[in-house]
Amino acid sequence: MRGPVKLAGLFLASLAAWYLGYLFADHIRKEKITFSIANLQDIGNKPVLRPPVPKRQKCDHWSPCSPGSYSYRILSGGGKAKLAKICFEDDLLISEQKGNVGRGINIAIVNYRTGKVTATQFFDMWEGDHSGEMVTFIKNAPEGSLLLMVTQDEGSTRLKNDAKKLVEELGSKQIWNMKFRSSWAFMAAKGFKLPDDIQKEKIIHSDKNNRYSGWPAEIQIEGCIPRNLI
Repeated sequence: MRGPVKLAGLFLASLAAWYLGYLFADHIRKEKITFSIANLQDIGNKPVLRPPVPKRQKCDHWSPCSPGSYSYRILSGGGKAKLAKICFEDDLLISEQKGNVGRGINIAIVNYRTGKVTATQFFDMWEGDHSGEMVTFIKNAPEGSLLLMVTQDEGSTRLKNDAKKLVEELGSKQIWNMKFRSSWAFMAAKGFKLPDDIQKEKIIHSDKNNRYSGWPAEIQIEGCIPRNLI
């Protein structure tokens, strides 16, 4: 009689163990599902990390100038619609917004010690005789001035040799290479010397096959000028 009773006991014990195991597994499965759903909800509630917006630099430089430097950017006109700009320390000295940009050679004079503009003017080199006026304007710039020059449309047709020679004496290596609708940007110092390793001049000649069908293409120079040169 003991045999059947023992077998029945083992059977009942096995059945109880199986049932307890089933309940435990079912409980664990529900907890996992609940945990997974909670995790998904948390992901939806967490803020999305985005890279920081790059800080805008003076004169739209890619990287900032050091605190002991001036920033500058000189951009020539392009095509019929894009007008020349001269920016210094994030101040647009000559631009369409200022209403002081014109056909020919545009010049801004800046006091190097203060970083403030003292005069701006454009000289039409297609109509009229303004080359002599440009010579006078440059000669009247005080010692210790920065001169920033850029073309808009055409800047060579009525530019006379005495004006070219004066600009050459300021350090230009391209003024004699100016052609019809060449784009030209230049920066010079009067009474002191600029570092050799900064951009001071660029030129590009008009090409009838360019994207503007012969109108000037943009050219620019930009950089940082140390404030301790004088």
